[in-house]
This record gives sequence, C-alpha cells and structure tokens, in this order.
Amino acid sequence: MTQVPDSHRDLLETTVATLATIGPDGRPQLSEVWFLAEDGAIALSLNSSRQKTKNLVARPQCCLFILDLAVPQRYLELRGDAEVALDVDYTFADRVGHKYGADLRVHDQPGESRVVVRIVPHRVNAVDMRG
Repeated sequence: MTQVPDSHRDLLETTVATLATIGPDGRPQLSEVWFLAEDGAIALSLNSSRQKTKNLVARPQCCLFILDLAVPQRYLELRGDAEVALDVDYTFADRVGHKYGADLRVHDQPGESRVVVRIVPHRVNAVDMRG
C-alpha cells in the first residue's frame, strides 16, 4: 500500500471527494462522496442499489480525487481497488454520519442496504502546482 505524504494529509479531513468508477459500458462514472480516512485506507458508506456501488462490485478499480477547495492547484489522487462489504447494522454508516452530522438511514429506501467500501491506494499522486 502507498502512503499519503505528510504535505497532503490534511486533505484526508476535507468534506467531499470525487469517486471515479468504471461503468458497465467501460466509461468512467464520477460521484461526489463522503468518506473517512482510517487504517491506511479511505472508507465510504454507499447504498447498495446505487450504480457506483454496482460498478465497484463488477470492477473494483477506482480512483478517489480530493481537491483542496482553498487552494485548487493542490489535490490528492488515490488510485486503488475497492473492497466491498455489507454494513448490515449501519455501524460504519453511523461513523460516517457522525463526521457529517447526518443520519445515512434517511437516504435509504425500505429494502435497501449499506456497504462499506474500503479503497486501499496502490498509487498516490499528491500534486501542488503553486510552484
């Protein structure tokens, strides 16, 4: 696993990231997501019925892009493979919800479920174009 350099670790505490997955037609799909950085990985709570989740199950290759909103010339790109596991009791979803002050259950319809998606980066691009 590749580590995020100290110069960009602060970006792991930001509020949103862009998740790129590979759709069924082979083209990229981008989605804004909430996330937690923990144990050398980035973890997401996703609804199992969403296309991005289906994409990750079919093709785990993905990229997470985190832009420094204060300094848009600075960003972090994490390329890796997703590991998808059920979050039956919403334990992880509640942790994500705590970070964002939200109850993720309200975003799910009856019969839908949540999964934990862990992205362990294989490649990290930490960019600062300010010169």
